[in-house]
Amino acid sequence: MKVGVLGSGLMGKETARDLVSSEGVTAVGLADIELSRAQSVVDQLNSSKLTAYQVDASNTEELANYMKQFDVIVNALFYSFNEIVAKTAIEVGVHSVDLGGHIGHMTDKVLALKEQAEAANVTLIPDLGVAPGMINILSGYGASKLDEVKSIKLYVGGIPLRPDPPIEYNHVFSMEGVFDHYTDPSFIVRNGVGQEIPSLSEIEEIHFAKFGPLEAFHTSGGTSTLSISYPELETLEYKTIRYKGHAEKFQLLVDLNLTRSDYEVEVKGEKINPREVLLKVLEPIVELGDKDDVVLLKVLVSGDKDGVETTYEYEMSTYKDRENNVTAMARATANTISIAAQMIGNGTITKRGVYPPEQVVPGKEYIEEIAKRGVNIEEV
Repeated sequence: MKVGVLGSGLMGKETARDLVSSEGVTAVGLADIELSRAQSVVDQLNSSKLTAYQVDASNTEELANYMKQFDVIVNALFYSFNEIVAKTAIEVGVHSVDLGGHIGHMTDKVLALKEQAEAANVTLIPDLGVAPGMINILSGYGASKLDEVKSIKLYVGGIPLRPDPPIEYNHVFSMEGVFDHYTDPSFIVRNGVGQEIPSLSEIEEIHFAKFGPLEAFHTSGGTSTLSISYPELETLEYKTIRYKGHAEKFQLLVDLNLTRSDYEVEVKGEKINPREVLLKVLEPIVELGDKDDVVLLKVLVSGDKDGVETTYEYEMSTYKDRENNVTAMARATANTISIAAQMIGNGTITKRGVYPPEQVVPGKEYIEEIAKRGVNIEEV
């Protein structure tokens, strides 16, 4: 199969790394608006399968000309491109996967293209990162083993292996995104009723082997499409994992209006947004740099099986790949989207249309495939 990657940033690079090392992949394209960026990655990965392309993804003609050369497209661009890439995939008759984006209902816009994708005989799968992504696949796997699904509880955190004060956190994606997840309300299902509750709330202690006590708290965006796929759930919750005390510190910043994007104060006659100042202040403090990170994950899927209340639990601890200097978050994310793309290309996934990961990516095969890449998910 031939796979085209859009975006030569960290996720695009690591997806390309996995694709070129996969036997079933014969050719890989890596596209960027700046050819030099894509070529630099191609030179680093040093594979005869890999070719750099210059593509302006906002130009539909350029995008279509690139995409139609491949069997499957991996969209590793910023989420604002997800809709245009999905529409172009349908137009040129190519399968496509993306890393998701619930801000501005971008994933909903992609899911709304289901009938057009089905008519074009293509498969589109959004939300193929870690959360959403990996947690959706594992939720779907657990649900498939039950006669009735009642509860899905999700816990995910990308944290530094060795935390430093004052906030014991180093970011593995945009700090602006972290602020949004901490400040936007969190959607949950409780007693069968969907509702929004404040993020950073309902802190609980959570344990992983080799780690001291950690904490988990509600953040926005994590439940993604699960409430749609499983509308009869009694309980659905997503919590972010951090070192103890982190939520309380950030709650103070939220209470002081320092994280709001719609808030200004006047200082010496000038309007200033405190959030922008805080982001700048935090920049050197939260920079991961060469530090080791880890991604921790727990998925608990509960319900009835043969008349007995049953829970399937999946757990993962993934560490930085020091040999290739790849963060744990990049490993977990890029391998997930690469595996899904290859499953479409090799016929493991045959459904046509647009589907969230939990409805279409086979959990057993996914766990086996990602284990081959050193990312081990255990059924506890």
